[in-house]
Amino acid sequence: MGGTPGTAALAQVVPTTHGVDERIGWSELEEIWGTRFPADYVAFMKVYGAGELSEAIGILLPVPRPDAYSDGSGLRNETANARGTWEMCGGRAALDVDPDSILAWGVTSGADIYCWLTTGDNPDLWPVLVCGRHTNPLFQVHPFGMAEFLRRLLTDEEFQEETISVVLPREPSFVNWREEKRRLEAGLDPSTGEPW
Repeated sequence: MGGTPGTAALAQVVPTTHGVDERIGWSELEEIWGTRFPADYVAFMKVYGAGELSEAIGILLPVPRPDAYSDGSGLRNETANARGTWEMCGGRAALDVDPDSILAWGVTSGADIYCWLTTGDNPDLWPVLVCGRHTNPLFQVHPFGMAEFLRRLLTDEEFQEETISVVLPREPSFVNWREEKRRLEAGLDPSTGEPW
């Protein structure tokens, strides 16, 4: 499997069976967002794409797609939600960052929002920010990228307890949004593929 070392390590934990290359035009996307994206996120979009990780973590599309299960504006909407949560929960008194540096990449079924803190010019060095709904503390900054964050979240129970507001299944899984859509249209549970 290609990609970054972080994504390769994640692929040893999460099967790539239901992953799909999103075929994203990254240079066009960089113009829209005004920044490059971290290499592990780019690799994740190539290997897995957007979808549901372990039945509880949604990995967001970076750009709207008319054929997606949602309109694909999740990254923009969840970034606004994360910045609003930061403001509502104390702003700089709670976490001393520039709100414009908060950029979301994932959400959980427990209403946690996973973000990057876009500090510095090198996206590969951006830390992960957890805007937790029921985590303690509410805001957590982790000094590693998305793929390493997800690997730890799926393999380290103590880390999991601190960083997510839901219980994850023991066996990690990933289902791309296309497969979720196909399953739903077939009358199956989009997460598991089992009959309802």
